[in-house]
Amino acid sequence: MITFSPRVVTKELLVELPDRSRKVLVDRFGLSLSGESRTLDAIGKEYGITRERIRQIENHSITTIRQADSYTKHMSVWDNLKQALHTLGGVVAEDVIFVEIPKMPVDRNHVAFLLTVGHHFNDVREDVDFKRRWHIDEQLARQVERALMALYKETAIDTLMSEAECITLFDKMLKQEGVKTRDSDVLLRWLAISKRIGKNPLGEWGRVESPHVRVKNTRDFAYLTLKRHGSPMHFSEVAGGIKKLFGREAHPATTHNELIKDNRFVLVGRGLYALKEWGYAPGIVKDVIVGVLLREGGALDRSEIVERVKRERYVKDATIVVNLQSNMFMRTPEGKYALRAKK
Repeated sequence: MITFSPRVVTKELLVELPDRSRKVLVDRFGLSLSGESRTLDAIGKEYGITRERIRQIENHSITTIRQADSYTKHMSVWDNLKQALHTLGGVVAEDVIFVEIPKMPVDRNHVAFLLTVGHHFNDVREDVDFKRRWHIDEQLARQVERALMALYKETAIDTLMSEAECITLFDKMLKQEGVKTRDSDVLLRWLAISKRIGKNPLGEWGRVESPHVRVKNTRDFAYLTLKRHGSPMHFSEVAGGIKKLFGREAHPATTHNELIKDNRFVLVGRGLYALKEWGYAPGIVKDVIVGVLLREGGALDRSEIVERVKRERYVKDATIVVNLQSNMFMRTPEGKYALRAKK
């Protein structure tokens, strides 16, 4: 990605600065061997001056470096770094830069320093919608940001998309902003800029405020486990699935308690749970029979009721027949069952 040593270039750029100016930059960017950066306040207290004065020294020192012969001497470095950002998409989240560009972790702070000093590069601070990012094209940066917000607005709160679906929809939003099609790696890096759109541990994309994406607790892990399984599971199987899929310990009894509390889940049998979004209605067998008859709008044979109830509940035929004896239901002269009219 880069052909130079960030630490070597940093050393050569700092060497001509006065001692205090050099130390302020070293401390602010974490350019020492420890790699620890310091705040304006901490540095100011060391020198007995205000944080604003330290900020002025920092800014003046950067300006001095840009005007020095050593800066011009390293023009190939700036070109190399600019090409690296261009390869990554031209607009890149800072945390992605630190993964993709430095050859070693110890180079990260030096890369950040060089991006700050280089006149090619512009950084935008983190806000509620986007992570801190760097760009080499102001227009492209605005287009990508608008497309990311359009993608967020297009995505319903409970929607989960595969990575391919998310990329396709994002590409559509980018085209509406006038951005030509880019390869999927670039689109994924642009998606990484957003704080509104993200992916869950199963690689499915959606709004980050959705419990299906920002997985916080056992209930959320249980939801993803059932969704991946695709059919009802016993609560003990759900607990085992959480361990297998996510490496997270989940006690069966605790998992059972969490499933009971969350209306995303429906008890469909003895210890068996399904997702409500699959069409399962909550309630006991009697409630399911009522729902079946209401949907039918008339009377049904016993065998028809049994067959339809078993689509929603894992119970024995005899259990359904026993529930039909409730005074909520009546037998018609034709031997069918219907809802008893309320008095």
